[in-house]
Amino acid sequence: MLIDYHTHHARCGHAVGTLEEYVKRGIELGFSQLGLSDHMPLLHVNPDTYYPEMAMAMDELPRYFEECVVLKEKYKDQIDIRIGMEGDYIEGYEEEISRLIEAYPWDYVIGSVHFLGEWDITDFRQTSGWDGKNHDAVYEQYYDAVIKAARTGFYDFIGHIDVIKRFGFKPDGDVTSLENAALDAVKASGMAIELNASGLRTPAAEMFPGRRMLQYAYDSGIPVTIGSDAHQPERLGQYLDDARALLREIGYTQLTGFRQRRKFCVDF
Repeated sequence: MLIDYHTHHARCGHAVGTLEEYVKRGIELGFSQLGLSDHMPLLHVNPDTYYPEMAMAMDELPRYFEECVVLKEKYKDQIDIRIGMEGDYIEGYEEEISRLIEAYPWDYVIGSVHFLGEWDITDFRQTSGWDGKNHDAVYEQYYDAVIKAARTGFYDFIGHIDVIKRFGFKPDGDVTSLENAALDAVKASGMAIELNASGLRTPAAEMFPGRRMLQYAYDSGIPVTIGSDAHQPERLGQYLDDARALLREIGYTQLTGFRQRRKFCVDF
C-alpha cells in the first residue's frame, strides 16, 4: 500500500501547487491514500511583521478544509484522501491550538515543533538563531518541547521528530537520552511517529528520524507512518522508497494510517 501523510500546498506561502494538483499527482503515482496536511496558521507571532510566507492565513483555514472535503468526494473512486493539518506545538498557546484542532473533524493532526519561542529552527532564513548559542542547550529546549507536545494529547503522530538537525547544527555532547525521552513520551501518549523522508534533501542528509532513533522506536513498539513533506507536487512521494526500505531493515512490516483521529495498520 502506497501512502504519504505529509504534504503542503500554496496556501501555506512557502509551497507551490494547488491541493487538486497534489491529488492528481497522487493518482498518477498510484497512491492508495494521500494525506493533505498543510500548516496551522501562526498563533504566537504577528504575521504582518514576522517573516513572510510562514503559514496559511487564519481566514484560509476554513477554505482549506472545505476544499479538502470537495476533493475527497470528487476523487473518491481513484484515491483515498485523508484530511489533516500540521499543528505546531507552541508552549503557552495550548488553548489556542486546541481550539483550532477541535474546530474541524480532521482525520489526523501532525504534532510538529518548528518554533522555539519566535525562532523557527526549520526556516533557512533564521539559521543565524544558532549564533552564540550552546548547541546542547538548544537541543535540550527542543526535545523538551517535543515531550510537552506529546503529552498534550492534541496530536496523532509527531512529525520529523529530530528536525532540529535539519541544517547540520549538531550538539556538542551526546543527546541520546534526550532523543529517547522524547520517544518515550510518544510511546506513553499512544501516538505514532513519522519517518519523514525530506531530510535526505537537507544538509542533515538523512531522514527524520535517523536510524538510531528509528530503531529505538521500533524496539519500543512505537507505530510509524511516512511522509514526503512535499512542498511541490512533483516531490510528492519523493524518497519514500528509501523510507520503506529503511523501515524494513529496522524490522517494521506495517505502516500506520489515520481516519477520523483513529489509527489503523496497513502492510507495506
